[in-house]
Amino acid sequence: MGTVDEIKQRLDIVDTASSYVKLEKAGRNFKGLCPFHEEKTPSFFVFPDRQTWKCFGCGAGGDILSLVMKKEGGDFNDALMILAEKAGISLDRKKDVAEVKLTDRLYQVNEAAAEYYHAMLLNESAAEVARAYVHRRGLDKKTVVDFQLGFCPNDELKRHLKRQGFSEDELLAAGLLSKKEGKLYGLFRQRLMFPIRDSKGKVLGFGARALDNSMPKYLNSPKTPIFDKSGILYGIDRAQRAIREQGFAVIVEGYMDVLAAHQYSTANVVASMGTALTERQVTMLKGLTRSLVFALDPDTAGSAATMRGIDIARRSSDRELLTLPTLMGTASKLRSEIKVISLPEGKDPDALIREDPQLWQQLVDQALPLIDHLIAAVSSKLDLTRPEGKSSASEQILPLIAELEDEVQREFYLGKLADTLGISEAVLLRMAARLHRSPREKRSRVPSKPLINGCSSDRTEEYCLSL
Repeated sequence: MGTVDEIKQRLDIVDTASSYVKLEKAGRNFKGLCPFHEEKTPSFFVFPDRQTWKCFGCGAGGDILSLVMKKEGGDFNDALMILAEKAGISLDRKKDVAEVKLTDRLYQVNEAAAEYYHAMLLNESAAEVARAYVHRRGLDKKTVVDFQLGFCPNDELKRHLKRQGFSEDELLAAGLLSKKEGKLYGLFRQRLMFPIRDSKGKVLGFGARALDNSMPKYLNSPKTPIFDKSGILYGIDRAQRAIREQGFAVIVEGYMDVLAAHQYSTANVVASMGTALTERQVTMLKGLTRSLVFALDPDTAGSAATMRGIDIARRSSDRELLTLPTLMGTASKLRSEIKVISLPEGKDPDALIREDPQLWQQLVDQALPLIDHLIAAVSSKLDLTRPEGKSSASEQILPLIAELEDEVQREFYLGKLADTLGISEAVLLRMAARLHRSPREKRSRVPSKPLINGCSSDRTEEYCLSL
């Protein structure tokens, strides 16, 4: 992925424009007084779906880079540096012309491959096994076309793309071919193909599912100059509008979960592609929403992935720094909302959606706030009749309660946790303060000598006063 594309993917034009002009909602878009000419009636519009802006008064318009260029009075490189710093992207190494050209060719070859795979799935007799699988999984024709699903036959892709002018080196660089013992072979033979796109709809790479007993069952493109699994969300190109409109994103695990959700009208769903959510993926979503809902498989691995993803989401989310710590010891408040969908035992999102779309929608609507989910989870897994069980539960949940932005919610959940554990809120408050002490503060709990000088000969009194 090129630097400019990565910046545009990480940053939201609404946030950037809001730093220059006060915006208000206007349907799916935003409007405000143009920062480039005097006016009394707002004619400056920002379009989140297209990530563009336009003033219908002075006629100026463009993308996020042109907005910064025009407002800051600099050139392209100046705007690039400002936005790269905001997005957390290093510009220390300048890409040369050959590298930029390679990136463009990789986009082109992936798009050509996606079109070829799709045509194979729709029309070729060799793809009958793939069509049967798609039918068996309940995917309709519209979903197949919308997501451009495909089929990869044995080694036909290389000949097809070479006829279109792509070289073997380009196919290797895109991860469409692999080399073993000096021989080239197709990486995705006899598999159902899932093109993986960025937020602009460009094909970055592919996911592929085996249609027989081949292992691994799912195979992704290797890391390339434009494909890095940790920085991509499957379905983001088709989900971003719904995420903005509905105000939250639902995160699932796999391709089929996304396809089923979109087919049954839950369009704000994306997949982390079988791994825990990463910081780069959270950054991508932060430009669309502050509310994340996790719906991962309810097995042991799914639960572990949920907790890893939640932890990363918490650490990567926006926070409000406080001047002084609160009674619970924290000096910041989490400004994002995290919820968890409790799926029925043995049902992944794909199976549940296909069997009962209404139940799925009900579970989405009733997603539990993270702390409710954790209190229920630790209650079922820990022995809360024993002191060590109470301590373990407190250590897991108190930091999350302390980070709640709303004071009423903090008090409510502190009381709920106290009731669940059978201990007082005062004890939990003291424990929360200890959990948030820095290592230096913890080492300095008992002073080596009294911090005040007095005439008292009572050492206990001196120690208490020094504390």
